[in-house]
Amino acid sequence: MEKSYCVGILLFDEVEVLDFAGPFEVFSIASAPEQLNKPFLVQTVSQYGKMIKARNGLMVQPNFSFENAPDFDILIVPGGYGAEEIEINNGTVIQWIKNQKNKVELIASVCTGAFLLAKAGLLNDKRATTHWMDIDRLEREFPNVNMERNCKFIDEGSIITSGGISAGIHMSFHILKRLLGEDVVKTTARRMEYDITI
Repeated sequence: MEKSYCVGILLFDEVEVLDFAGPFEVFSIASAPEQLNKPFLVQTVSQYGKMIKARNGLMVQPNFSFENAPDFDILIVPGGYGAEEIEINNGTVIQWIKNQKNKVELIASVCTGAFLLAKAGLLNDKRATTHWMDIDRLEREFPNVNMERNCKFIDEGSIITSGGISAGIHMSFHILKRLLGEDVVKTTARRMEYDITI
């Protein structure tokens, strides 16, 4: 039986655009030759389901709110100013992420989305990474997280963290390889004209 994955991407005001748009593109266009249906259904979700204003003014309408969102198999938590300075202080968002950890197969952060995972306690005693400009801060504020530098992503099984902005695309290809194999990665990367070595 074909396996399809429901991918949820968290959105919030001042989210970094490529943090969510990069993974959205990778998972949306990925296809497995032997499958009739697309392997990923990609949906966006925000706290209230209302229009959000991403970094630099891009307006985005999420598919769902926390209240009516479906069950996701994979959750992508992007970063940006909205993550590290605003949502990190939003108890509702942090609790939602914490609850999702018990529901999803995989939770992955891009850039400073790692701050939200750390705040939810999901990175305690785990290796993690984030944007190079923010590693020292995350290490200082969350001493139970084992920060790693100079890497695109860190795979800890059910949790993956990635570096800044475009590293989220690299991480998404890594997830493709884990779930569907290297051929799907090569086909998708070629379609995107994205140079990648996994």
